[in-house]
Amino acid sequence: MLVKVAIDLALDRLFTYEVPVDLCQEVRVGQLLRVPFGHREARGFALELMAEAIRSDIDSLAPHSSTLNSQLSTLNYKIKPILGIADPAPFFSPAMLKLVRWIADYTCSPIEMCLKAAVPAAVLKPNAKPKELLFVEACAGRVACPQTVESGALGAARPTVEPSELTAYQKELLENIRRVGGGWVQQLCREFSTTPTTLRALAAKGAVTIAPRAQRRDPLAGRSVVPSKPLLLNGMQRAALDRIVNPQPSTTNYQLPTTNYQPILLHGVTGSGKTEVYLQAIAHELDYGRGAIVLVPEISLTPQTVRRFASRFGDKVAVLHSALSDGERYDEWHRIRTGAARVVVGPRSAVFAPVKDLGLIVVDEEHDTSYKQDETPRYNARDVAVMRGVFENCKVVLGSATPSLETWFNAQRGKYALASMAARVAGHPMPTVHLVNLEEESEAYASAPIFSKFLLDAIAERNRRGEQTILFLNRRGYSRVLECKNCGCVITCPNCSVAYTYHSADCCLRCHVCGGWTPPPVSCPDCGAHEFSYTGVGTQRAELALRKCFPHARILRMDADSTARKHSHDDILSAFRAREADVLIGTQMIAKGLDFPNVTLVGVLNADASLNMPDFRAAERTFQLIAQVSGRAGRAEKPGEVFIQTFHPDDFTIRSAAEAAFGRFAAAELKERREAGLPPYVKFATALFRAKEGPLALRWADLYAKSLAKYPGLTVSEAVPPALERAEGWFRYQVQIRALASKRIAAAWRWVVHERPVPKDVRIALDIDAVHVL
Repeated sequence: MLVKVAIDLALDRLFTYEVPVDLCQEVRVGQLLRVPFGHREARGFALELMAEAIRSDIDSLAPHSSTLNSQLSTLNYKIKPILGIADPAPFFSPAMLKLVRWIADYTCSPIEMCLKAAVPAAVLKPNAKPKELLFVEACAGRVACPQTVESGALGAARPTVEPSELTAYQKELLENIRRVGGGWVQQLCREFSTTPTTLRALAAKGAVTIAPRAQRRDPLAGRSVVPSKPLLLNGMQRAALDRIVNPQPSTTNYQLPTTNYQPILLHGVTGSGKTEVYLQAIAHELDYGRGAIVLVPEISLTPQTVRRFASRFGDKVAVLHSALSDGERYDEWHRIRTGAARVVVGPRSAVFAPVKDLGLIVVDEEHDTSYKQDETPRYNARDVAVMRGVFENCKVVLGSATPSLETWFNAQRGKYALASMAARVAGHPMPTVHLVNLEEESEAYASAPIFSKFLLDAIAERNRRGEQTILFLNRRGYSRVLECKNCGCVITCPNCSVAYTYHSADCCLRCHVCGGWTPPPVSCPDCGAHEFSYTGVGTQRAELALRKCFPHARILRMDADSTARKHSHDDILSAFRAREADVLIGTQMIAKGLDFPNVTLVGVLNADASLNMPDFRAAERTFQLIAQVSGRAGRAEKPGEVFIQTFHPDDFTIRSAAEAAFGRFAAAELKERREAGLPPYVKFATALFRAKEGPLALRWADLYAKSLAKYPGLTVSEAVPPALERAEGWFRYQVQIRALASKRIAAAWRWVVHERPVPKDVRIALDIDAVHVL
């Protein structure tokens, strides 16, 4: 038997090994194997067994014995045997391997990188193993305890124990251990005020056993979860749920192959109760013995979502995200793999969770760009979810109040089914939205204020009524630019073509691209002047200004700086939910998915920040951000109010977002995209070229642009520097590619890479379905 293996190097090719006779019955596709590679031992996944193929080849050569002997001699000489099986349980099912191969083909990525992306690194570490602690368990009655204590345990069992052999204290302790069903040594010592020595004495008399046992490293340990019951659905929710659990066959020509289900776009306004529909749809799958995956775009949303799902499904819920410790990720992944956990919640990588009998995948806030991986393999978890639904024949629900135009376009032409919820639950009204013209405010104050007078008055009123406020500003730090007042010199990062951002918390200048930092200069490096101006407003500056306006208000800030430590997302949001703060100010991590009943005011401090970006999706993202953050207000009985501060109150995008007119905005934006030949009417990709020397990056980008332009069916731009021309010391040039099908882009890319391989000092990256062009 031969096996094709993808080893742990990104070579984008499979290697063939022989399976020893004694392992032929044990090797399976998807397993992690140990194999020889050069002068070292490597590990790799078994992707294909070739016993039947080789046997048929040999049978066909049987009439020609000399040829057969030559063939076998060649095979025995060149093919090395595998060294062993690293883990007997397959890491990948056949359906998951199909999915990984699809990602590799679609994104033009090495198959090894795609396999690694699908399994947490903590699981693949050679020394990864469950955590074991000593567990104490009472023996039943006077029956002898059969176990003997392993090395390192606290004591050994004796044949039997008579009650008279125990002291009064030992009898009481034994009864307590029996009452609680045993426990960990440290836990019992703490709970019953005893010591390991006392427990060892009980074990020596055969009353208890003390032995190592795996202890789950629980990400939710210490977090209170109150059980909940299904809520009564309104008519729109019931119709949406019925559409999900009882899907109808597609009546269009867009039925995806090999699956009985169309992906469903659940388009519901903010506060329409989409999460309850998800919960009841998952309960339906669990009743039939199937599992589910729930994807959320931000780690900040994970604690809230996990708590809601754990309150409904208890220990059946597992969580996967990058903020977990290696041990927590290892244990959660194996709980999913063994079927102990049936519902998985997490950001984009959770789409690969090894859920058994997968019945449903939910992609919440499907429009969010966080679902797009920004390193190889550059997949979009939303699209991977749809394709996993194809390969595993399961249902896929894409939920959003502001769908991406690609998903909306697919629903409009019938490729996806559409379920709509156009009103909030319990008849709660949408918030009242006010557009505040910052031009007029600037004239009154001689400069653009951080907070308009209207917004300050509204915050004061909420503070007086004991209600809460959310303020959104999608820029962290104190000041965006540190500029010399004398000559206008801007202090920039030496490794990136961006200005340093001043952070007041630690009084330093930080680059938000490479992470570098430096103390603020004493004098201007150009003219020697000592006075600087702080231009632009970040969340730190807004927080300080708000504290001056409301010295007695309790204010929380949530951005990448305040959420650096573990559990910080959950701690901040839990404190705000518990009404320990009056105002929450933050970046886009507070703009979507959060549900706080006492929030009645939302302020968007600078609605124009993303509108003027050099990106054809700028209007779409601006609409989504404004509409999403506005939806955080008035989600319960108390009515909500939103103040949107902008220099362009008559802009079509901002006005449409203020009126929550998604249909009108989408129709206009799609018309412009169609006329310009942009997604979703075409497939769009970017090829990024990086080198330490600018001319070298430009030369290869220009060479590839000209080569790709010769391939039929492609529209290729010239090689141009993106908005971020230099990052982390690398000069960057970009080529944009458009075609009617992504397969054509991929085929052209493979052809040109094969024809013109780049030198080692040039890095290239193809991003198919690119969502960022900066």
